[in-house]
Amino acid sequence: MKDIRVLLVDDHPVVRAGLRAMLAAFEGISVAAEASEGEAALNEVKRLQMLGDPVDVVLMDLQMGDGMDGVTATSHIKRLETPPPVLILTTYDTDADILAAVEAGASGYMLKDAPPEQIHQAVVAAIAGQTVLAPRIAALLMGRIKNPAPALTPREIQLLELLATGLPNRSIAKQMFISEATVKTHLVHIYGKLGVDNRTAAIAAATQRRIIRVAGQQP
Repeated sequence: MKDIRVLLVDDHPVVRAGLRAMLAAFEGISVAAEASEGEAALNEVKRLQMLGDPVDVVLMDLQMGDGMDGVTATSHIKRLETPPPVLILTTYDTDADILAAVEAGASGYMLKDAPPEQIHQAVVAAIAGQTVLAPRIAALLMGRIKNPAPALTPREIQLLELLATGLPNRSIAKQMFISEATVKTHLVHIYGKLGVDNRTAAIAAATQRRIIRVAGQQP
């Protein structure tokens, strides 16, 4: 039986080496190629497809220095004629990151601190066409289903992320291509959903609830 061919995408050589060694411990899996950022990953997928020896799955990090990020790369890969499944493997577990990855077409979302067997099972499941979530992510989502709170829309999450950078309403409006009045309307809705009454409290609540990423957080 042909080995499962994996493309590793991460900007840290040490991380890639660790993943390569981990996958080598499982029979039937081989690392076909590596990339340090999203554009290189996209090019590798295309190159190997042209050679007639495509990868079966892509293990994709989210943030990769100054290069193309994992979400953007995933969306480009999924637009190919015969795209391989993309499994996100990251340290981030915020709503914004999970939502962006799923919307980009990722087949799964795993965390880097997962046991090797879980990552191996996720790779196999993704190739089989299944959606794969890290147990912690799945538990988080199930908890929200059982104890629903008013959900923020993708636009509201985007606005919160911009808010957390310290941008004023005028700059946020320009970045989101909306009016300042619309920004203020979004803020009213966000405050209501988070149970707060100001920008600082909204950022703190969204960070605590892992809706947005902690400012300055690194992979």
